[in-house]
Amino acid sequence: MNSPNQPLPTFDEVLLCTPQTTAEQVGLFLRRCLIPCSGGEKIYTMLYADELSYDVSCRAEELFQRLQRYNSSYRLIILCNCEREHSYIPSVFSQYKVHMIPQRPLAEIQRYLQHHYRVAQPSSSAASVFKDNMCVGIVSSKRAGVGK
Repeated sequence: MNSPNQPLPTFDEVLLCTPQTTAEQVGLFLRRCLIPCSGGEKIYTMLYADELSYDVSCRAEELFQRLQRYNSSYRLIILCNCEREHSYIPSVFSQYKVHMIPQRPLAEIQRYLQHHYRVAQPSSSAASVFKDNMCVGIVSSKRAGVGK
């Protein structure tokens, strides 16, 4: 985010974890991150790793320990909910824990995201639904089940 021209992460650089995330999905992600290849200097991110089941977390740690020997220059960020810091993955990687506070003002982050998510030529696309021709948007309601 140092420059508006820096790209957003690609689909292979991010794993959004849920309780239903399988060991196979985590394994594929860790292999992309930890096995050296000519893929460049990607930064891999596991979001909500604290949501993984205990079994999947154990298998992920075992695989991580095996694969990290092959690549000392990997770039992996594991983001967890601070309220679940005692779940398996945050506990295992606690020695590397860094409490982060966004260093950029919210307005600057919003401008960066708007730069990447704005549709250049709005022509009867779904982006016309969202404000300022954005191709993504957040729809929320304080009432559940009102057709979002």
